[in-house]
Amino acid sequence: MADFSGKTVLVTGAGGEIGMAIARRFAQAGANLVLTDLDPSTIAEVEARPPARIIALRQDVTRRDDAMDVAAKGAAAFGGFDVVVTSAGLYQHAPFGAMRPETWDAGIAVNLDGVFLTLNALHPHLRSPGSIVNVASMAAHRGSFEHAQYAAAKGGVLALTRSLARELAPGIRVNAVSPGLIDTRMIRQLADEQLSRLVSDTPLHRLGTADEVAQAVLFLSSPAASFITGEVLHVNGGLHMAG
Repeated sequence: MADFSGKTVLVTGAGGEIGMAIARRFAQAGANLVLTDLDPSTIAEVEARPPARIIALRQDVTRRDDAMDVAAKGAAAFGGFDVVVTSAGLYQHAPFGAMRPETWDAGIAVNLDGVFLTLNALHPHLRSPGSIVNVASMAAHRGSFEHAQYAAAKGGVLALTRSLARELAPGIRVNAVSPGLIDTRMIRQLADEQLSRLVSDTPLHRLGTADEVAQAVLFLSSPAASFITGEVLHVNGGLHMAG
């Protein structure tokens, strides 16, 4: 495991299964952590070996004021940021023909605008060499049945990732991970028949775990990925290839 002692990592959406798994991995690697969520009480205690310094903050990723507050408080506590992981997300089932504009707006606001607002606020506080890892989705590559707003937003995240990889180089590397079927509350919303079919289509024939996504994020943030930027690491058991 890479050593992140003395490094400061921001994880948005840290109350979700993937966000919390990411936070735990960085804590175990010795990082200082700024963990944010819409409801900070959902951020469970993170075990750290060696002990990490952790602050938990409320952040509605759709609000610029919240992003600026997180940036200011994190910088005041730790002097700046070395790694930013944008994992906050919203996954709503919405058939396109019946989709209301507010459902579309919410999906774009959380899943795309929220990434921009967070990174824009933290940019002045990012130390070089640094790393940004955006959590995208396989939906960005394949589309998603009755989740058009989610897929569209995640596609935008990929384009933003590549654009920032160009603009923030050479000091800041910017990459993304695209999880597939990960065993989370979000995926368990799918109908049993649909989920069973998707698992059957996955070459590894199982759901992934949040920790498997977290390990991919840790790799992209580490010196082991020092010559990798503008890339997307698929974590989907081969489902993207099979499709």
